[in-house]
Amino acid sequence: MTKTTSRLRATALSSALLMGAFAQSEAGQASFVVDAQSGQVLEAYNQDDLNYPASLTKMMTLYLAFEALHEGRLTWEQKLTMSENAESKEPFKLAVGVGRQVTLREAVESIVVLSANDSAVAIAEQLGGSEQAFAKAMTDKAHQLGMKDTVFKNASGLPDPEQVTTARDMATLGVSLMRDFPDEFKLFSMRGFQFRGMKLRGHNNLMYRYDGVDGIKTGYTDASGYNVVTSALKGGRRVVGVVMGEKTAGLRDDKMAGLLDSTLSSTATAYTTPGGRPGATMTDAQPTK
Repeated sequence: MTKTTSRLRATALSSALLMGAFAQSEAGQASFVVDAQSGQVLEAYNQDDLNYPASLTKMMTLYLAFEALHEGRLTWEQKLTMSENAESKEPFKLAVGVGRQVTLREAVESIVVLSANDSAVAIAEQLGGSEQAFAKAMTDKAHQLGMKDTVFKNASGLPDPEQVTTARDMATLGVSLMRDFPDEFKLFSMRGFQFRGMKLRGHNNLMYRYDGVDGIKTGYTDASGYNVVTSALKGGRRVVGVVMGEKTAGLRDDKMAGLLDSTLSSTATAYTTPGGRPGATMTDAQPTK
């Protein structure tokens, strides 16, 4: 067994204990589904309530990485060095060791498939100089994209009481990734990847069980509950759905599957606001209880 393999296994085995140590408060349930082309809201529940994003945070880390690629500030083969800060981010990580390097491609693929925290921090420190500075850039970009209620404090989604978002804002980020970086967005459909001789499988089970799902990201901490942002295509309709605050991964996935069943059916209609106006868009739908 290689040293990297043993580290990966050890960090995975300790994940439940480490996540439990970060418990802050009970998560609130929320959901949101939007037609990615038209912006019509197809389902909305507590979509503007503040919740913790957990690893959904990494969607913004990747958004800024893709932006830097397009602007020439990063290349796919660029080497990123793992700092002590990056290496310390339990539980899920590549665990190559302090001072060791990974390529940007390895970092991105490990975030997509494994939700690797050390890779997220390595990208943040490369682009921002520090994780704190990068988190400010993340928040600024979120607000530019219309994610008005989101605040980021780190690049990974590890617990911070000030790092908050909403189901609506996470849908906005999913649509933005799809719209602004269509080629890179295809990476979110990866079910596994090879890292230095190891074959690693992802844990976004919706991609295995629901036809048409092609990403995007799962997330969990005790404080956030089980979250997911999902992209799916069926019958020519592309939707982005968000489920937040479920008590188990199974309940989260079942909830999303049900939402996709209802919103991707041939009879699905746009969400209607409490005021009775159909065809609401992402910016004007109101919460339903």
